[in-house]
Amino acid sequence: MVERTLSAVRKVLRDAKLKREAVAGVVMVGGSTRMPAVRAAVGELFGRPPLTNLNPDEVVAVGAAIQANALAGNAQDGELLLLDVIPLSLGLETMGGLVERVIERNTTIPVAKAQDFTTFKDGQTAMAIHVLQGERELVSDCRSLARFELRGIPPMVAGAARIRVTFQVDADGLLSVSAKEQGSGVEAAVVVKPSYGLADDDIARMLQEGFASADVDMAARRLSEARVEAERMTLATRAALAADGELLTADEVAAIEALLTDLARTAAGSDHAAIDSAVERLATGTEAFAAARMNRGIQAALTGRTLDQI
Repeated sequence: MVERTLSAVRKVLRDAKLKREAVAGVVMVGGSTRMPAVRAAVGELFGRPPLTNLNPDEVVAVGAAIQANALAGNAQDGELLLLDVIPLSLGLETMGGLVERVIERNTTIPVAKAQDFTTFKDGQTAMAIHVLQGERELVSDCRSLARFELRGIPPMVAGAARIRVTFQVDADGLLSVSAKEQGSGVEAAVVVKPSYGLADDDIARMLQEGFASADVDMAARRLSEARVEAERMTLATRAALAADGELLTADEVAAIEALLTDLARTAAGSDHAAIDSAVERLATGTEAFAAARMNRGIQAALTGRTLDQI
């Protein structure tokens, strides 16, 4: 029981981004904190004895009375501000089955945060938005809240579109998620109650699973990110070869094809560092091709134009 208590204390410190040394004093709350074993364990954790000059029962009663007084509307303006927080992080799915957190847990509400995303493939005209809740790195380990699609994105090369996704949580805990393509103005949105059907025990379980699986999750995330980058580089290189392959000799094309084959074989494995290295080799091996394509584009843009026109 004492160890479970200390685990909760460590979690609070981690959430507050504080070191134990930054805590000036520890106030014991609740009658069970009179136990010598509890006081000794807390003192050992913080490196100083807890404050025992306050009645732990009265601390609970006074705190509850202050909060009840504020909820009843009796507190003067500015005297006390009660803020609710988001119990679990909110985010959305990105390529590779990864979770990109937009609003971190323990953020006070109401709150609104936005983040920009882009397209993955050339000519992509729609984007699926999958809203998630939880502390894990993979979509499969988090709670699905809602799905919707943003359609009507103007066709352009991969990475050129700018889609701003905004998460907004009001004072009642309602989550509104909107996605808007900044160039064309096309927009879609959804509203959901993140806490619906979620008990306190479920929140505690999800948090505990997140802490226990942090190292494994980060390893899985690094592998997935490496594979996504490998796929992106492969698609971009294939598209470039299809558009401007005549700029290369047969030997140069064969060299790039060999790098692509090596990348595909490496990406099938589970070593994220090896995949990153293969991606770097492909990037280095196609630098001259990229420069030739850029020169062709510049030449085409300047052909037939005078210096004054430029």
